[in-house]
Amino acid sequence: MPLSRLSLCLAAGLTFTALLPSLGTPALAQADVIAERRAGLKRMGEHSRAIKEILDNKGDLAGVAASARDMEGFFRTLPARFPPGSDKGDTKALPAVWSERATFEANAARTSELAARLASTAATGDGDASAAAFRELGQSCGTCHRSYRAR
Repeated sequence: MPLSRLSLCLAAGLTFTALLPSLGTPALAQADVIAERRAGLKRMGEHSRAIKEILDNKGDLAGVAASARDMEGFFRTLPARFPPGSDKGDTKALPAVWSERATFEANAARTSELAARLASTAATGDGDASAAAFRELGQSCGTCHRSYRAR
């Protein structure tokens, strides 16, 4: 088999393999997406608490930068973690996540941007500016919780 044909076959096989997870049972996929987003959001809360402790104690801002970078990446993907149909089951997500989708996506993007700002500010070593950036990030998180999360 010529190399170009082999490459084509491998590419087709990899593409098919990448699609296999999406062919799973909807109920299992829904339960998984809810569990995954819940675990991710719990991790974001842990990052927030760790960042607050570092900032309150004038600790090493490298930890703040690392946590904020993880937060940036997570919040960039937040809307994808709420696919249609994942409003059923053990979730605290309010219907507004899906009915006000454009606003939800804009809030997630803003939160990701603020986490990136915190990461870059912390990387400079400026504790006061990092604390201000963290407050701004916290306000964005609070806005989303008030609008899209049941108590």
